[in-house]
Amino acid sequence: MAWPTHIVAVGGIAINEEGDILLVKTHHGGWVFPGGQVEVGENLMDALIREIKEESGIDVVVSQLIGVYSNTGMHKWYDGETDVPTKVMLDFICKPVGGELSTSEETSEVMWVAKEKVLDLISAAAIRTRYQAYLDFDGNTRYMDYVTGDAFEVKLDRTV
Repeated sequence: MAWPTHIVAVGGIAINEEGDILLVKTHHGGWVFPGGQVEVGENLMDALIREIKEESGIDVVVSQLIGVYSNTGMHKWYDGETDVPTKVMLDFICKPVGGELSTSEETSEVMWVAKEKVLDLISAAAIRTRYQAYLDFDGNTRYMDYVTGDAFEVKLDRTV
């Protein structure tokens, strides 16, 4: 029996004192809120703090889990050949506590964006859906199962 392989990732909706949202522009995915894969032996909070710092230069504290997402569709990586396994993503609200906006190897632009303007910049369906879940957040954690690839399809959407 082969053990299943999953990618575990975290995303951070960082909100400054003015209510603006931290966005980064990636080389492959356009504008997104920062986050990324959890490394072997790393906990979720440390991974998110590291990813946000790496991608944006901003230091954060993680305050609240808002969503858990499963991308259960197999698709090809940017190289067009490598299979990407099922991904489990956890999104958190974060508060900036220091650092300065800066780009990285992964990002070409970084900026604070008015909360109501974020969806004007984000084009990826999965990221838009997860950001909308943040906008709709009522204190109950959202769970969503979706498939990306040739098309984006939400298979399950509920609170837990």
